[in-house]
Amino acid sequence: MKVALASDHGGVNLRKEIANLLDELGIEYQDFGCECESSVDYPDYALPVAKKVADGEFDRGILICGTGIGMCITANKVKGIRCALVHDTFSAKATRQHNDSNILAMGERVIGPGLARDIAEIWLKGEYEGGRHANRIGKITEYEKTHL
Repeated sequence: MKVALASDHGGVNLRKEIANLLDELGIEYQDFGCECESSVDYPDYALPVAKKVADGEFDRGILICGTGIGMCITANKVKGIRCALVHDTFSAKATRQHNDSNILAMGERVIGPGLARDIAEIWLKGEYEGGRHANRIGKITEYEKTHL
């Protein structure tokens, strides 16, 4: 698995924590920044990650900002992306199993590093179940083909 990782200024510290987790798990990743705590625009970080995941350069992506909301909204504008904003372990598991999410968004100002690590690990290790969920994902894919 290859992961694209990025944050804006509001997620710098949590992004570093997730990078450490990826190192510990032996998961290949590329960190797309940012490296500052002064204000930057989250689309400048979310869009490149989402495009690289959508294009197949990376299997999954993890995006972090203050709340995770801006990153999630932005990533979901890219065709083929199913970004989930997650702040609990149950949703981390469910979004992989049921939604086949390919990008995880989290908010540094919403959750602490321990919970974020747990969420990311569950999400990274989670598998898509397919089955009854495949029809639903298929409907999203079909919509994207004709509307995006």
